Amino acid sequence: MVNKKTTKKTWNAPKYFLNVVFFTFIIITGQLVYVTMFPSIYGINMDDFASARNSYSTKLYAKRGTIFDNEGNTLALNVSSYTVIAYLSESRTGKSKTPLHVVNKEETAKKLAPILNMSEEYILSLLNRDSYQVELGPGGRGITELVKEEIEALELPGIDFIETFKRYYPNGNFASYIIGYAKQYTNEDKDGNSDLKLVGELGIESKYESILNGTDGSLTYQRDRYGYKIPDTTEHRVDAIDGADIYLTIDSNIQRFVESAMEGMKEYSPEWATIAVMDAKNGEILAASSIPSFNPNIRDITNYQNPLVTYTFEPGSTMKTFSYMCAIDSGKYDGNKIVGTGSLKIGDDEVRDWNRTGWGYITLDKGFIYSSNVATSTLVTDVITKAELRDCYDKFGFSKVTDIELSKEAAGSVDFTYPIEVATAAFGQGISTTVLQQLQGMTIIANNGKLVKPHIVKKIVDVNSNETVYESSIQKSNQLVKTSTIDYMKNLLDQVVNGDDWNRTGKGYMMPGYNLIGKTGTAQIAGKNGYLTGYNDYIYSFSGMYPKDDPKIIIYASIQKPVYGANQGITKAVKEIITNTTKYLNLFDTNKNKSKVQKIKLESYKNKNTATIVTNLENYGIDVITLGNGNKIIDQYPKKGVSVLSNDKVILTTNDKNITLPSLENWSKKDCINLFNLLKIKYSITGDGFVTNQSVEPGEVVTEGMEIEIELKNKYIEEAK
Repeated sequence: MVNKKTTKKTWNAPKYFLNVVFFTFIIITGQLVYVTMFPSIYGINMDDFASARNSYSTKLYAKRGTIFDNEGNTLALNVSSYTVIAYLSESRTGKSKTPLHVVNKEETAKKLAPILNMSEEYILSLLNRDSYQVELGPGGRGITELVKEEIEALELPGIDFIETFKRYYPNGNFASYIIGYAKQYTNEDKDGNSDLKLVGELGIESKYESILNGTDGSLTYQRDRYGYKIPDTTEHRVDAIDGADIYLTIDSNIQRFVESAMEGMKEYSPEWATIAVMDAKNGEILAASSIPSFNPNIRDITNYQNPLVTYTFEPGSTMKTFSYMCAIDSGKYDGNKIVGTGSLKIGDDEVRDWNRTGWGYITLDKGFIYSSNVATSTLVTDVITKAELRDCYDKFGFSKVTDIELSKEAAGSVDFTYPIEVATAAFGQGISTTVLQQLQGMTIIANNGKLVKPHIVKKIVDVNSNETVYESSIQKSNQLVKTSTIDYMKNLLDQVVNGDDWNRTGKGYMMPGYNLIGKTGTAQIAGKNGYLTGYNDYIYSFSGMYPKDDPKIIIYASIQKPVYGANQGITKAVKEIITNTTKYLNLFDTNKNKSKVQKIKLESYKNKNTATIVTNLENYGIDVITLGNGNKIIDQYPKKGVSVLSNDKVILTTNDKNITLPSLENWSKKDCINLFNLLKIKYSITGDGFVTNQSVEPGEVVTEGMEIEIELKNKYIEEAK
C-alpha cells in the first residue's frame, strides 16, 4: 500500500485586495483632510476657484408694449437707457494686461461726478464697497445714449453699462391723460445692484399694465472669475414674453387740432377746461385735451384726475337736452304750450331764470331755445313725473360708468327726492356728470334713438405671435326713444344754434354751411356755503354735433371760472376744431369752397437734394422751413414716419455752415420748441398762443450758446361772432 502526501495551497488574492482597499482608503482620507484643512490645493486657492467658477443668473427684461394712435403713429414706446456699473474686484482683471476693474477710485469719482450729477464723495463711497460690482445710482440709472458716449470717452477702467429701457412719449404734452405714463421703479439689493421695472400709473398705461408689461425671462449659466460664460457649460434660458401693443382710437391730427385750440383757451386763465371729440356713429374717442395738462416725459403733473372720466361736475343747461328728450318721448309734451318765465315757486323754494327777469310768456319750445330754467322745471311739474325723469336719466347712461377702457372712471350722481331737487335736476343743477357721459348721451340723438358706448382702444396686438387678440366693435343699445322724438330734438338743437331768434343761447356757435347743432350750458359752482356768486363763478359748456341730418362728429367743451370772457373761450375753440376737422375728414366733399386737407407720412430726407424735397413737400401744401442755403439736407423735424397735414410745418436743416434764424411770427409754442431743439438754442417763452415777438431778429446767424426769448399771445383765433 502506497501513502500519498497531500499538499495544501493558500489563496492570497483576498488579502491583496483588502490591502489595496485599505491603502486607497488611506489616500482618499488623506486627500479629504488636505482639502478640508488647507486653503490651497496644489497651489490653487480653492476660495478663489469657487468664486471664479459660479452660477450666474440674470433677468431678461420683457419689452413693454407700444401705444399707437388709430393709424399706427407712436404715442408711447420704450427707448434704450443705460445703468452705469463699476467692477471693483481685481479678480475680474486677472492676468489681463488691460485693467478690467476700477483702479483709481478717486479719479474715477472725480470725473464721473459732474456727468452723473452726483457728489464725488457719494460715488467714492460706492466704489469703496466690498463687492464684485456696483451700480452708480441714482445718477447713473436711466442715462441716455449721449451721456453713455460721454462717459465712454473718458476711458475709465472698470466702468461698464447695463442696457435697460425707459418710457418715452414722443409728442410730449399730447393726449396726456388718455395715454397716461409709466414710471420706472428700482429695487436695490445689498450690493447696490438693482432690478428695474416700469409701472403704469395713469391712463392707458395704468389700465392695461398687465398687458403692456409682459413677462420677464431669465438666463442662468456658469461664469469664470472674469465674469465670462464658461464654454460648453449648461445654460438655462427662459425667454421674456414682450408686452402687447395697443392701438387707440385717437386720431393724432384731430388731437392736434384740439391741442391747438386748447392753447387758445389758456388766454382766459381758467381753473380747468376740457374738450373731447367723438365719432358719432361708432363711439370712438378721436381726441381729448384739458387744462391743466402735463408732459409724461417729465411728469410735471398737478392733478391726477383724468378730466374725461374722473371729473364730476354739475353740467348745467346741457342737461336740458335730456330732460326735454324725456318729456317729448313721453307723448305728453306740447311744444306750443305757453308758460311763464322769470321765476317759479316750488313749495317754499323758487327757481329763477339765468337772466333773472325771464322773457314773459313763451312756448315750451322757446324755453329750450332760450335755455329757460323755469320752462324746464315746468316739464317735471306738468309733463313728466320724478320717476319718469329718473328712468330717462338712467337709460341715457347717467349715474353709472360707461366702462370705457380708462382707469378711475367716476359714475357721477343724479340723485333727487324733493320737488325742488327734481326741478333743478331737470336743468342740470344739483346733480353731477362726466364729460364722457355727456358725449355718450348725445349718441342717442346722432343714432336715431340708440345709445352707442364710447371706447378708446381700437385693437390689441400680441407682438410675440403677431396676432390681434382684441378688436373693438360698435356697442349699440336697443331703441331708447322714438325716431320722431329724435327728429324733434334735432330741430330744437338746430334752433339753439342756427335759428333766427335773437334770444337763442347758441348763436355764437353758428357756422354757415356746417349744420352744427347743439346746446349751451352755464352751471353754478357749489361752494362750502352754497353756490359761488362771483362774476365768472360758473362752468360754461357746449355739447354739439354735426352735420344735423346725419351727425358724424360729437364735440363737448367746458371751461370753469375763466378770468374773463365768460364762454368766449370755448366758442372760439369749438369753431376752430370744427373748421379744421371738417377739412381734414373732408366731410363736405361737394363744397367747392373748402380745400381738402392732405396727409403725408414723412420719409427720411437726409442727404437728399434740398430743392427737390422742398418742391415735393410744398406740393402737398406743407409749410417748409429751410434752415440755410445748402444743397443737401442733414436733419429734419418731424422725423421719418410721422404723418403731417397740409399747412403743418416741416423744418429742414441743410449743410450750410451759416444757419440763420427765420421769422417766428404766428408760430405756435410747439413749433418754436421743435426749432430751438433742432438748432440747440436755449430759449425762454412767456405767454400762450402764438408768437408776437422774438428777441433775436430774423436773419441773424445761429451761433453756439445763442439764447432767445419769445412772447406768445392768442392772435390766431377770430373773435366769436
